[in-house]
Amino acid sequence: MSDKDLVDNMERIWSSLSALCDSLSEDDWKLPTACPGWSVQDQLSHLVGNESRILGRALPVHIPRQTDHVKNETGARNEIPVDWRRSWSGQQVLQEFREVTTERMRTLRALREEDFTKETETPAGVNTVRELLGRRIFDAWVHEQDIRSAVNRPGNLAGPVADHAMNRLAMAMPYVVGRKAQAPDGSTVVFEVTGPAGRTLPVAVEDQRAKKFRIRPRSVSPWIWRLLAL
Repeated sequence: MSDKDLVDNMERIWSSLSALCDSLSEDDWKLPTACPGWSVQDQLSHLVGNESRILGRALPVHIPRQTDHVKNETGARNEIPVDWRRSWSGQQVLQEFREVTTERMRTLRALREEDFTKETETPAGVNTVRELLGRRIFDAWVHEQDIRSAVNRPGNLAGPVADHAMNRLAMAMPYVVGRKAQAPDGSTVVFEVTGPAGRTLPVAVEDQRAKKFRIRPRSVSPWIWRLLAL
């Protein structure tokens, strides 16, 4: 995938989120989602917080009130921009989301070829701007699906963004199988993912190392992206 494709996919997922959230009622915004402690509105607030940080904007000076669902340092940091916006209306969060992502898109469209290889901070440590962008697309798509599931409006399970998300999942499955699940040596785990962007993801454990040995496109199950949180 080219760097232009990555930027295009970032714009696609933000546009999809904007269109989806534009149709939500205030009751919809307050519905709980699969992320413990987070409502539909909290999902979008999280994305606003991440993209604001990338723009260099400081975190709000705020101590979250609801922290029973927070399990680690990353979760505590994520909770600050989320809880800070809980007194807002959903439409206020959506308005800020559109303002922040418009500015981010201007920045991304202005990147030169060499800018994508520059080092930057990512959730997994220092990596390239290209890798960070790939992660941001995946994260936004996952949280869009959290929202869609909560409001019962399925969609965006086919096309370039869904394909990108499935490719990111395929990259992660050896880690899930070998490190997280600790599958025994000599075993093979096969994920059959249904849906428009689905595929077969076989992972073999050999010499105590898990690796993909074949990926065959197939016909996305709601549970597959949650494996990363095990």
